[in-house]
Amino acid sequence: MESSRTVSLPSVDLACCAPLVRAPLDARTAADLARTLKALADPARLRLLSMVAAHDGQEACVCDLTEPIGLSQPTVSHHLKVLVGAGLLTREKRGVWAYFSLVPGALDSLGALLSTQLDVTGLR
Repeated sequence: MESSRTVSLPSVDLACCAPLVRAPLDARTAADLARTLKALADPARLRLLSMVAAHDGQEACVCDLTEPIGLSQPTVSHHLKVLVGAGLLTREKRGVWAYFSLVPGALDSLGALLSTQLDVTGLR
């Protein structure tokens, strides 16, 4: 014989959810940010970006980057192309070589976006 048992569910306090204090990322901004973060999620690309930033005038030829990073020229060129596509570097062809430079303000904009839009933990 089965006994009937009453199960009580916990009450839900709808006031527990904090209101939004700023607008969440819109779809376009989120897609742009994801593309940039994906480009930066590779150690070789981070190194290349820092190497370009460390060069005089924040500009470097692909020929200056191949040996220090220890990758082949086609691999370095591929990584630099991804960084250009993410809006972090620009490319200028001079003769047979390509020169790469930081996009002015790109890293500052990325840092500002991360600190203002994604600071939900208060860990700053």
